[in-house]
Amino acid sequence: MVGNQDTKVNLDTGAYCTCVGKSYLKTIVPDWEEKLIPIQGVKFSSATESMKPLEIIDLALIFPHPPQCIRWKLEFVVIENCISNHFILGNDYWSIYGIDISNQKDRYFTIGDNKRQKFGFLNNKRHITVIKNEEKSPEMDFFITEQLKDAEFNHELTVKMKEKLIELLFKYKNVFPTEKEPLGAMIGHEVYIILNVEKPYPPLLRRLAYPASPRAREALEVHIKELMDFGILRKLGHNKQVEVTTPVIITWHNVKSRKVGDFKALNTYTIPERYPIPRIHETLTQLSQAKFITAIDAIKGFPQNVLRDNAKKLLRIIVHCGIFEYLRMPFGIKIAPSHYQRMMNTIFPEELSKGLLIIYIDDIIICAETWDSHL
Repeated sequence: MVGNQDTKVNLDTGAYCTCVGKSYLKTIVPDWEEKLIPIQGVKFSSATESMKPLEIIDLALIFPHPPQCIRWKLEFVVIENCISNHFILGNDYWSIYGIDISNQKDRYFTIGDNKRQKFGFLNNKRHITVIKNEEKSPEMDFFITEQLKDAEFNHELTVKMKEKLIELLFKYKNVFPTEKEPLGAMIGHEVYIILNVEKPYPPLLRRLAYPASPRAREALEVHIKELMDFGILRKLGHNKQVEVTTPVIITWHNVKSRKVGDFKALNTYTIPERYPIPRIHETLTQLSQAKFITAIDAIKGFPQNVLRDNAKKLLRIIVHCGIFEYLRMPFGIKIAPSHYQRMMNTIFPEELSKGLLIIYIDDIIICAETWDSHL
């Protein structure tokens, strides 16, 4: 980008200087003639003819990237008889900034020592987030680089459309997680569990901890700490009366572990909460009419549901290091999908009735035929 204008840049290994054709420059920078810096006694040539340099222009070139955009101040030689429809970034700046091109299946280039920050080429299918220019406030900059770091914007959206969308998201920035508040809480939709048995509960609901290897115990302790840090779990004191306990197992996928509560016994005695879940064919029919689509996935969707005291007493897990009580709704309990679906449908009745939303538990799709109605 140059200013707020999308532009094309040719990373030309054969060019020994950075330049731009006069005709293309006019389309990007209308007042280009007022920004020229004199140049004297320099000759340029291409493979077929001599080039006619006019003067030099200083421009800020922005490389958009989801985590953080890069902004360079560059000097371009303006060539009168250059007919290319792009800026040419030559070897003079390649060496200064350390640009490397990877010719893998999805071609990309990196800048400097940060090899993890990859920039896609124009013909790639990679989505590159275009972020508003250098005039954004520090608060907006933090919102874009941190809270929107996992967002992907379609490359076919114009700069103005992306800017308007980001401004709208920034207006409601409080719904996005932060380091201080990583997890939301749905107030007014607290989870309540009803069992089909009375006290004293059957022995099947009071289970012992499963045996675990040292590796599994270590992984389990990490998961427990993470959940406690999020406020999802708390440890019970020795003086608490415990009537229901659920064991936990650790599953592995390659080197990553996952904590899974074995709620089979509790689910057996839980009265189900009946509520319809959307059907796939109905969802596809609704999507077929949309021209603009935004997909949203809730971060830790189920644990954003607060438990009532009744549910907390039933959702206690037992492990080698003690008994812990859930404060938020966990995965694996029978009523979780239906409760979440009911809650979402209750919160967005108008949008659902107008066909602007598709909600499948904690996955949300916003769809519309026009950009304005989509926003």
